[in-house]
Amino acid sequence: MKNKEYKEKRDFSKTDEPKGANGKSENHEPIFVIQKHDASHLHYDFRIEIDGTLKSWSVPKGPSTDPSEKRLAVPTEDHPLEYADFEGVIPEGQYGGGTVMIWDKGTFKNLKKDDKGKPMSLKKSFEEGTVEIYLKGEKLQGGYALIKMKSGTMKGNWLLIKMEDDKADARRNPINTEKKSVITGRSLEEIKKEDPE
Repeated sequence: MKNKEYKEKRDFSKTDEPKGANGKSENHEPIFVIQKHDASHLHYDFRIEIDGTLKSWSVPKGPSTDPSEKRLAVPTEDHPLEYADFEGVIPEGQYGGGTVMIWDKGTFKNLKKDDKGKPMSLKKSFEEGTVEIYLKGEKLQGGYALIKMKSGTMKGNWLLIKMEDDKADARRNPINTEKKSVITGRSLEEIKKEDPE
């Protein structure tokens, strides 16, 4: 069953989060979403569609447009594709309780190639621990790499890194300058006020 861990962690009689169906997005290209999540600590949830589900990472500092910055990305449970449209308040006492904003969303293109230069499936590149994608979002565009750390104290966690391309910009800091939802134009505070638990 897809998203089994996600479903086990939530009481859908108390949270408006989507239960999720097993499916595929209607886009020809896979989708991504970055949700700003004010839970026990503020972080950004980076989610990309792979094999009919949203593979998910918690990025404490949020994504960067500067290729020299490596951002820690802690893997979390897979989420249903419908979660890409979720913005609102998860009730206190529920898993992930707090305010969720759709900070950015869009589609992406798989950039990863195998040794012979042929496109590698997203599922295979995820399993091998190196995902390379080109984001087509409203706030973020261009190549990003997710690389799984295989040794040391950070083993099992990933790094989210902006790739060197024409969308890289060390001077830009969208986390600090672009604070509103791309769907509703609301701030976290407005979502909390308007979508009570």
